[in-house]
Amino acid sequence: MKEIENRRSIRKFCSQKVERELIDNILKAGIDAPSAKNRQPWKFVVLEDNAKKQFSEIMRQGIQEESSRKLLPNSSKYLAAANHTAQIIDQAPVLLLIYNPQGKSLYEDLSIENKIYERADIQSVGAAIQNIILEATSLGIGSLWICDIYFAYDRLSKYHKEYGELLAAVALGYPDENPTKRPRNAFKDVVSYLK
Repeated sequence: MKEIENRRSIRKFCSQKVERELIDNILKAGIDAPSAKNRQPWKFVVLEDNAKKQFSEIMRQGIQEESSRKLLPNSSKYLAAANHTAQIIDQAPVLLLIYNPQGKSLYEDLSIENKIYERADIQSVGAAIQNIILEATSLGIGSLWICDIYFAYDRLSKYHKEYGELLAAVALGYPDENPTKRPRNAFKDVVSYLK
């Protein structure tokens, strides 16, 4: 698919609003993703304007707390990048939040069976996000899949808790850049055929 080849992570967006019809089409693509046992473990929340600004402010507060508390002690070198992601969120016209309504907190002690369900759900949500960013690409909308929310996990896990466990975010907007394709590992280094 040309969308797979053309998709890029966009970090600079135009200020132009994204039409509601396009956002709906992008979300429908996510809803059509495959999921383990057809559980469809997702809930999408669309943030624009003040709601998006509030989210980025809470994220910044959480990142600031992480710089002293250290939920992710071996990842502190990425805190500056997480702050940059908050700036990207401010600039993007739309932010999609992806929740798992049945998701478990990082702090919960889970049985093996529940860990398997959690992993299967995360794979399902990943498929939905992939559909979202490919549909966005097909519509001329740039996207950025955001996992830096985990640097503000404690604060953001309380944000809209009624939707479930926040797993990721996707920034959307008309791109104001055209980045080149980033390097990928060589095919021979990541693929094995066994008989």
